[in-house]
Amino acid sequence: MHLIKSSKVKLLLCSLISINLYASNELFDEKIISDKRLETFNLTKEQIEQDSSKLRKDWINPITYQYKKNLGEEYETAQSIISINQPIFQSGGIYKAIKYADSSYDYASIELEQQKKELIKQALNLLYNIEKTNLNLQKAKYTLENAKIDVTRKKEQVLNGFLDASFLDDALLTLNITKHNLVDLKYQKQELINNFNNISSQDYTKFELPIFKLFNEKEFMENNIELKKLEADIEKKGNYSYMTMAKYLPSVNAFYTYSKYHETDNKNGLDKENEQTFGLSLNIPLDTRTFNDIESKKIDYLKSKLNLENSIDDEKTFFKTKLEKISMLDERLQITKDDLEVYDSILKIINEEKEAQIKTQSDVDTLQNSQKIKSLDLKIYEIEKQIELLEMYAKLQ
Repeated sequence: MHLIKSSKVKLLLCSLISINLYASNELFDEKIISDKRLETFNLTKEQIEQDSSKLRKDWINPITYQYKKNLGEEYETAQSIISINQPIFQSGGIYKAIKYADSSYDYASIELEQQKKELIKQALNLLYNIEKTNLNLQKAKYTLENAKIDVTRKKEQVLNGFLDASFLDDALLTLNITKHNLVDLKYQKQELINNFNNISSQDYTKFELPIFKLFNEKEFMENNIELKKLEADIEKKGNYSYMTMAKYLPSVNAFYTYSKYHETDNKNGLDKENEQTFGLSLNIPLDTRTFNDIESKKIDYLKSKLNLENSIDDEKTFFKTKLEKISMLDERLQITKDDLEVYDSILKIINEEKEAQIKTQSDVDTLQNSQKIKSLDLKIYEIEKQIELLEMYAKLQ
């Protein structure tokens, strides 16, 4: 789904069910990113394409043109030379150079996609936390109402001699803490909004939060963008390792040189015929650093394979940890739902006692506010589940 305009940020709560992950990119709509940041990503993508195109041509040597003018006491000559010395066989090095260019492009493209998804994840995370802060602000207001009711109740009890003044002092302290908490939450919300504005050029209220749903470990591992990047890194370093080895193996070059002598104004100038030479050359490099260079690149290649294996374990642990966190939140949700049922039954009794003038309206208000706070807790836990799922979706390609 696309991020769409709304009069306020809405959170769509959902049950955890299995879905098709190929739709996951729709949840990471890049429209949430500012135009300037998107332009940076687009320019980087174009740069990757140009760098890759250059790498594909790196094995082709340039045609060189040289102009020479010899000044002597008896004669002078002017000469133009066009030459090329082009490798046509490098023990597989030419093929691997082209493959290296392709694998470098794949790696850089996946890395760029990963960076973009990370930025979108940050923006969505901020939206979720803004909504969570809004709910906490509502909770704080209900808590403040209860604190005020408690202060009034304690004041009456102290004045009537039913309680010691210390109880009123505690109630006033709680009221003061609640007021400070409300101020802190207002600041936290504004800070979150400011951070969101650093990423997006649009107002946060114009976006609707996407719904994230649970998926299984197999889907997570098969579509994991970090693992895809490391696989591309293995391919890239494998090709580069072979290129390094091929550099020290026999190679065959085709060469061609054309020389043209120009007329000069000097009467003593020598008349020479134009020349051209062409043929093949066999090159066998002998370098004392050969073994060290080849082994170094092989080690780099082997390290990239180990990095993938380690990352597979890391991603499995990450997935497991997130599932456990979601399971914990589900337990909290169930506990809160059970609490709400208790509040419903108690409120029914309190209302009956109020009708019988056994309880006061303040007793009913206090309990209703506490019930509303519990209801807000349900929404907060759902948001926290979405934040955990967001962390998981950000890792999908």
